[in-house]
Amino acid sequence: MPEGNEPSDDGFDRFMAERWPRVVRSAFLLTGDRHDAEDLAQAAFERACASWGRVRRADNPDAYLQRVLLNCHRGRFRKRRVPEYPVAAVPDGLRLVTDHAEQHGERDVLMAALNDLAPRQRAVIVLRYYEDLTEAQAADVLRCSVGTVKSQTAKALARLRQHGQILEFAGTASAASKRREGAA
Repeated sequence: MPEGNEPSDDGFDRFMAERWPRVVRSAFLLTGDRHDAEDLAQAAFERACASWGRVRRADNPDAYLQRVLLNCHRGRFRKRRVPEYPVAAVPDGLRLVTDHAEQHGERDVLMAALNDLAPRQRAVIVLRYYEDLTEAQAADVLRCSVGTVKSQTAKALARLRQHGQILEFAGTASAASKRREGAA
């Protein structure tokens, strides 16, 4: 290690700066809390920095970082049980949906529904639909079979479809669109 016990840069600072916002958003979707998300992202980047040589040589450094993030998230629950506290609203600094969707409250409904999912189901939903990974890529990140990703996705989607706030929101949204169609 160079002077000051800090690793040489070799591109890590740039790697981290470019990916920080996305990793924090993914961590927020996993934890439901902005502060926990920042702590989780920091822990993931700390581990990535410690093994920067492997990360840099990986075929897909972003997938490697996602795996580290998920491992850090799972590790939080192995060491000690951390209670989750759903938030009423997503902090202003984190933009998860478009402003149009924000006007209709989709973000709050989505976060409430995600908070009700089991951790592995939430991870699958985040990887498949937020990170836009294929089933095979999500399986690689989670280190499980494609079949497990498919079954966890199906269970999570079924649970989301039955979530009271989503059903309530969907009913409100469809009623509003019918009113608009009738007015046109």
